[in-house]
Amino acid sequence: MSEAPTAQRWVVAGHDGSEQARAAVDWAAEEAGSRGCALAVVQVVHWPPPGPHLVPGTEEAEQQLTARTHAEALLADIAEELGKSRPELTVRTSVESGRTGEALTRAAEQAELLVIGASGQGALPRVVLGSTAAELLHSCARPVVVVRSTDSYAESGPVVVGVDGSDISSAAIAFAYDFADRHHRELLAVHAWADLPMHVAEPVSGWAEDWQDTSRRGQRVLADALASHSERHPEVVVRRTVSIDRPARALLDTADGAALLVVGSHGRGTLGRLLLGSVSHAMVYHAPCPVAVVHPPTKS
Repeated sequence: MSEAPTAQRWVVAGHDGSEQARAAVDWAAEEAGSRGCALAVVQVVHWPPPGPHLVPGTEEAEQQLTARTHAEALLADIAEELGKSRPELTVRTSVESGRTGEALTRAAEQAELLVIGASGQGALPRVVLGSTAAELLHSCARPVVVVRSTDSYAESGPVVVGVDGSDISSAAIAFAYDFADRHHRELLAVHAWADLPMHVAEPVSGWAEDWQDTSRRGQRVLADALASHSERHPEVVVRRTVSIDRPARALLDTADGAALLVVGSHGRGTLGRLLLGSVSHAMVYHAPCPVAVVHPPTKS
């Protein structure tokens, strides 16, 4: 394990001792290597930081010391394993105290992305089922990647990205193209059209619509949204599909066997209700592959 200079670019992985968190660390290590970044593995213990209120020798202080010692041992083992499997990768580990969402958000402030496991029993509990994931998806300004397990995605599968014509969708497209280019993957761009509230149960196919015209409009949205990105990444093979279905269902249908699914954090596209926050959260809950949730660019 070694410390990197301040100017080093980082990928941050949250760890909690669970198998899925360990899979997230491995995914983050591969991505850090692909990006030419260092890797920071962060574990959070649920106690306040040491201060006047934490009296040495008390049961609370001893419990915090035990938790930190255990976490440091876990992280030392990870750093040693990564040092053997990826000797070229700079790895830093740290144990933080406090609320998990806040601690990981702080750790990822200057990082290129944050990678977390889909669930766990330690400092990152029920990450896609409880408040921690929701907090991270809203509070962390960097892209957040949620990984389920090492066998939850196909190494040769495509990168799937949801496209709706919005600025947030454009940020997701840029992330997807960059990932596909570096990992030599095909890109599957999906535009789903559905202009009724997400809770409406009637099948989309039953709506009174001119589906051929809808498909043509969807293809125009895809062409316009992808044009500049394709120019920057000419080596990426791209497939385009317009789905006459709800966005969440359309994306889940294409995510099976994917290497990565990329969605914007929320937004409204040119054809109505498309990649909203509810869709990105549905992907994090239900997609069978790693999911990257990309936030809009920060306005200066």
